[in-house]
Amino acid sequence: QVQLVESGGGSVQTGGSLRLSCAASGLSYSATCMAWFRQPPGQTREGVASIDGDGTTYYADSVKGRFTISRDNPKDILSLQMNSLKPEDSGMYYCAAVIAFGLRSPLSESNYRFWGHGTQVTVSS
Repeated sequence: QVQLVESGGGSVQTGGSLRLSCAASGLSYSATCMAWFRQPPGQTREGVASIDGDGTTYYADSVKGRFTISRDNPKDILSLQMNSLKPEDSGMYYCAAVIAFGLRSPLSESNYRFWGHGTQVTVSS
């Protein structure tokens, strides 16, 4: 049974940093594409960053230069380092996974089969 468990959310002020983690189990972690999505209040879920099994990364334009996605394959942990946070970064952050490589649209929600329950990030001005 595949499980994705997020942690590390919280409340910070504008300009602050947070590091999210996602512990994965029940899948061949190194063969998966992993991603972070977020859902601001009252809005649809959007892709933030993704990383392939070979380390290839993709970022939404809104977070480029501020967020860094990484993965620890031996430990099956996905991370998202978020710096220079803005109020518009607030929302529920979800970890997602799919057993695939080289997705054409790696930040598209429809590509991902497995999802965590989310961790809340709140950035105050």
